[in-house]
Amino acid sequence: MSRPISVLAVCGTRPDAIKMAPVVRALREHPAFAVRLIATGQHREMLDQVLRLFDLTPDVDLNIMTPHQTLTEITLRTLEGLDRVLRETPAEVVLAQGDTTTTFVAALAAFYHKIPFGHVEAGLRTYDKYQPFPEEMNRRLTAPIAEFHFAPTETARQNLLREGIPAARIWVTGNTGIDAVQWVAGQPLEYADPALQRVLRHTGRVLLLTTHRRENWGEPMTAIARAARELLERFDDLLLLAPMHRNPIVRQSLVPILGDHPRAVLTEPLDYAPFVHAMRRADVILTDSGGVQEEAPAFGKPILVLRETTERPEGVEAGAAKLVGTDPARIVQETARLLTDPDAYAQMARAVNPYGDGRAAERIRKILLQELRSETHT
Repeated sequence: MSRPISVLAVCGTRPDAIKMAPVVRALREHPAFAVRLIATGQHREMLDQVLRLFDLTPDVDLNIMTPHQTLTEITLRTLEGLDRVLRETPAEVVLAQGDTTTTFVAALAAFYHKIPFGHVEAGLRTYDKYQPFPEEMNRRLTAPIAEFHFAPTETARQNLLREGIPAARIWVTGNTGIDAVQWVAGQPLEYADPALQRVLRHTGRVLLLTTHRRENWGEPMTAIARAARELLERFDDLLLLAPMHRNPIVRQSLVPILGDHPRAVLTEPLDYAPFVHAMRRADVILTDSGGVQEEAPAFGKPILVLRETTERPEGVEAGAAKLVGTDPARIVQETARLLTDPDAYAQMARAVNPYGDGRAAERIRKILLQELRSETHT
């Protein structure tokens, strides 16, 4: 009888947990795998609520988060913690997803222990090392270490090929975030939050705003808030929902400009399930989030991306998303166009989601089974 393939799955932030949850669940459903889930705690509350939603309990929680932590501190504490875990309980493969510091450090720790690393959502690029920061370099530094590159799209695969990654080590799987969002959208939602009740029951139109990227801190984020305020004043039926990141820098830009408007609903970060339902309710989404760029097309929602560049160009190429940057005039112009031109709206809303069909985790499981099951497991 074959012994199980030992897998160490690592997550540290809310996006990590969302996109790793389908993979962990898929692997645990198959008797060929023995999966240990490691949470670094790079984010705390936001990570924990997603793990609860998917009924996942970490086997080890490094709990690295401290107030006002720097990237250097995150890197050092994560590396020390993962090194300790791998010394105590070696694995045959380490998996992590995306572009967080947790992901890069998980790859580095696996390399130090000569364990193959599997990169979920590999190959996304802007080729501007400071946009997004530090995520772009986290991805690019992870790629040469990884043994398994699970690219969400053909564009991501081509990026990896140009960087010299062997074609035999790249698999186009779709994005596991689509697996997650489809699963959550199918679950019943119970919500007691009065703010969310107001949004979901609003009879007019809803504008969903999320902004948190480091490169937008300060004046760019203030400009985004001014644009949102102008849109509220221009369209009487428009309600703004803005779940705010916990970082005080974000709130310092949004609250002074939007906090007193009667149709601006500024909330604490929404748990993932309510946020999915908020995306479904929204008419237009303004975001600098990478994950939202992938998820919103699943619901036919036009996305205006509050960045100058994106490592997810497929949504733009498909017509589901448009880069608008942080210039208030441009944001107002493009949003107003969608709110007043039914043809322009329909063109974006009907775009085919290029990020997957909800079966990425199954494909990753099949690949790992084919690649890792050998005579050494008998």
